[in-house]
Amino acid sequence: MQTTIQSLQFEADERLKTYVQEKATKLDQFFDHIIAKEITLKKSNSDADQYSVDILVRVPNQTLVASETAQNFEAATDLCVDNMARQIKRFKEKIRSRV
Repeated sequence: MQTTIQSLQFEADERLKTYVQEKATKLDQFFDHIIAKEITLKKSNSDADQYSVDILVRVPNQTLVASETAQNFEAATDLCVDNMARQIKRFKEKIRSRV
């Protein structure tokens, strides 16, 4: 499985990339057939610094997307991973109900 971390409009340090990678790896426990994960980190240049994290997970025949914004990347990542975990669980239940 491939995990891609991309930072837009800034250069993410290794500590942040490691944190995001560790959190994203936890999604694997919910579904065995994840094809790829793409994570995008964005920093807002507005008056109030906002940090957003987008996670795109490719599963067979579908793409799941979660986006969250918070006061720092760690909080946004935690929220986004929780959101994606719920989506993966729903997707998995949907598949089970069809069989």
